[in-house]
Amino acid sequence: MQPPPLRRLRGPLAVLTAAALSSAALLGLTAQSAHAAAVPTLSPLDVTGRGATVPFKEQEAEYAATNGIVIGPERHYGTLPSEASGRQAVTLNSVGQYVEFTLTASANAMSFRYSLPDTADGRGRTASIDLLVNGSKLKDLPVTSKYGWYYGGYPFNNNPGDTNPHHFYDETRTMFGSTLPAGAKVRLQVSSTAQSPSFTVDLADFEQVAAPIARPTGALDVVADFGADPSGATDSTAKFQAAVNAGQAQGRTVFIPPGSFTLYDHVVVDGVTLAGAGPWYSVLGGRDPANRNRAAGIYGKYVSGGGYGGAVRPHEAGGPSRDVTLRDFAVIGDIQERVDDDQVNAIGGAMSNSVVDNLWIQHTKVAAWMDGPMDRFTIRNSRILDQTADGVNLHTGVTNSAVTNTFVRNTGDDGLASWPERIPNVGDSFTHNTVVVPVLANNIVTYGGKDFTISDNVMADTVSNGGGLHIANRYPGVSSGNGTAVAGTITAARNTLIRTGNSDYNWNFGVGAVWFSGLNEPISGATVNITDSDLLDSSYEAVQTIEGAVSGINFSNVTIDGAGTYAIQAQANASMKYTNVTAKNIAQAATPTHNCVGTGFVITDGGGNSGWSGSTCTGVWPEPRFTYGGRPSGGTQPSPSPSNSPSPSPSTSTPPVCAPGATASSSNQGYGAANAVDGNAASYWESANNAFPQSLTVDRCTAAAVSGLQLGLPPNWEARTETLSVSGSTDGAAFTELASSRGVAFDPASGNSATVTFLAAKVRWLRVTVTGNTGWPAAQLAELTVLTGTAPPTTPPANPNLLAGRTLTETSNADVYTVSRANDGDPNSYWESANNDFPQSLSADLGGQTTVGRLVLRLPAGWGARTETLSVLTSIDGSAWTTVKGPAGYGFDPATGNTVTVTFPGAAARHLRVTFTCNTGWPAAQLSDIQAYAS
Repeated sequence: MQPPPLRRLRGPLAVLTAAALSSAALLGLTAQSAHAAAVPTLSPLDVTGRGATVPFKEQEAEYAATNGIVIGPERHYGTLPSEASGRQAVTLNSVGQYVEFTLTASANAMSFRYSLPDTADGRGRTASIDLLVNGSKLKDLPVTSKYGWYYGGYPFNNNPGDTNPHHFYDETRTMFGSTLPAGAKVRLQVSSTAQSPSFTVDLADFEQVAAPIARPTGALDVVADFGADPSGATDSTAKFQAAVNAGQAQGRTVFIPPGSFTLYDHVVVDGVTLAGAGPWYSVLGGRDPANRNRAAGIYGKYVSGGGYGGAVRPHEAGGPSRDVTLRDFAVIGDIQERVDDDQVNAIGGAMSNSVVDNLWIQHTKVAAWMDGPMDRFTIRNSRILDQTADGVNLHTGVTNSAVTNTFVRNTGDDGLASWPERIPNVGDSFTHNTVVVPVLANNIVTYGGKDFTISDNVMADTVSNGGGLHIANRYPGVSSGNGTAVAGTITAARNTLIRTGNSDYNWNFGVGAVWFSGLNEPISGATVNITDSDLLDSSYEAVQTIEGAVSGINFSNVTIDGAGTYAIQAQANASMKYTNVTAKNIAQAATPTHNCVGTGFVITDGGGNSGWSGSTCTGVWPEPRFTYGGRPSGGTQPSPSPSNSPSPSPSTSTPPVCAPGATASSSNQGYGAANAVDGNAASYWESANNAFPQSLTVDRCTAAAVSGLQLGLPPNWEARTETLSVSGSTDGAAFTELASSRGVAFDPASGNSATVTFLAAKVRWLRVTVTGNTGWPAAQLAELTVLTGTAPPTTPPANPNLLAGRTLTETSNADVYTVSRANDGDPNSYWESANNDFPQSLSADLGGQTTVGRLVLRLPAGWGARTETLSVLTSIDGSAWTTVKGPAGYGFDPATGNTVTVTFPGAAARHLRVTFTCNTGWPAAQLSDIQAYAS
């Protein structure tokens, strides 16, 4: 499940375009040779007593014999190793290259995880790789990329021309036909690159699969008794439905013999046991070729008014189903895209007093999306692989239910999730599970929930936009008013988190291995116990608070060993107690706590703690230094912190500020705008929280030359940086930018005073617009003093901005990002066109015929680099247009203020148009400011 961002942030995306990725960038190659040794990492299957007990022995390709290229370690989103187990893999890109595994125990079957490059049309390729045993070829193994490679933003697409390629890997399985002894050598070797230019191998799982389970005595047989087709050539949905209906009526088990069965629709079960010959033998799959939102799945009956809000057919109504057992078979689907409304999950509906046992679920949307209300439902001893969305989601009113001893790998969203939308989830548990490589969001999460247990799990290798363990009042419907917020006692005991947490490409900073969010409302009144757990090699910070206050959090007997940035990152108020919490191998060792909320973040020291004292709030997010086994490997040094020394101050004067003195876009409680101009350094203005941008406007009564502002915060406050710009006006209506957006650092060592200077301008009104604050999620100012300077000439400039005050029009806009934002004087607001729909244009009427020869285009200064392809057109009458600057790519770079200039021979025009055809940073036209000049 994709957690909602704090707000829609398009600018800072670390965007990758598939066509622009070099092979080295995608593979995550460093300065290694083709035979470079892999970096030792901890396997999630090597943690004693925690996680799932699995029937296979796993071997990583990077530690096997190979003449291929070891890639990684690398954790940056969009690279092949970032999605590999242990963040390393082996790429084979020529005939004869191989990975060879030596068996550590006897095995008659294997599955292996791999990646092939996508095709240009996004439909995927199919190829084969040789399987050799002890040097002799056993068989060709078919492999495909059609279940991988997603692009763009949530919920993603299959268009390689879009940005942010991800979800690279898939798995396939095969039986050897005989049992191989320990010591046998199993090789995957390239025999041809005609079908695929490369094959990347992540790992192989070897197991001894038991003989098929025989038909239970007295059981009905879907083939012998009901005519289901074990070859998969025809649709067997009706035959299966008839069988389970008879099984319910007669009180008999329904048996699925060995075979591959095609189902075009759900089989609805109630009061019946559906059992197979084992997940390697009895396989359900298929999808309706005409109605693509129906596919193979076993569903309970829906509950009216419950979690499912779609259309319910008569045979699906009347839930929950009760006393259902599903065991010993596989559901291997054919889902190659993510459409959230499609009911193409392996298990669904509502089932009470029911058990899912020993299922292999692969290539469906969600392995089990359970729509309550329902009670006492258990998933156990199962494998969940290669989902386009969540692994398991307990959705709405699921109580006393559990997922236990289950292995989850390569989900497209949360691995294991609980979401009590509208109706409480109470008394549920996720225990003894291993959750690895969720490509999006969290390994394990409870959005709300009461008396939840998350214990004895292993979580590893979070890829993006999430952490290992997330506890949050977050996501729609989660609130104390609904009784669905975090409540009671949340127990997270004896968990191991390995390389969890990663960068959020909306926020552009790291997400903690363990993180708490009070986005919908504060977490309060509950007790959250994190005990006897290990947070190892966290990609960014180990513990994080964000989006809203949290309290009642207790950490006890917790080891933090290795963190790419901080041990603690406090971005929201929190009340925590730490007892026997130790931190070591933290990248920011001198200041392992990043606290920008000041005294609102409180840790009660219960004793036995070490390694997390020392705090900072720099306003700069350091690049992570990733650790493996606590040892740094890869990453870069943190960016230097900006100087906290204020710029040299021009002479100051105390201006006459006439009543009412100052006004603000908003104020929080009693912290009004007047506090910023009252001469009292201890009083201050604070805007509404979590609602940037915010502004403070001062009326000086008369127009006068102004050359800067001296800004202050209470002198005893902790350091912080506010991102702000300054604009001025002579009439209180039209404002002109005087100082562009920048980070202004306030440091108590220099009295928490900072100066912003600009070219002198004759103005009456001054406005400070704040778009960010590292110390509190609001604009804050205690003092504003105006600096006087030389007045500008009263004659108009010789080369004025021809678009000043003009109205822009657009071909389209996304959400609230209208074209007026490209000419509103706010450097952080912006126009964005409809997505994935080039070309797009903005146009302006200049008010009269004039000459145009130069454009200045800007994006918000804090956005990441990108290139937009555009052309410029002019017109005399607004109907006939002439291209004066043909299509070309213009690079916006934050190092140069994200500003580009477009020049062309001066053209007579009344109307101006800019047409966009590409953007490497987002699939839409984007612009925060446009200015036009004669020359």
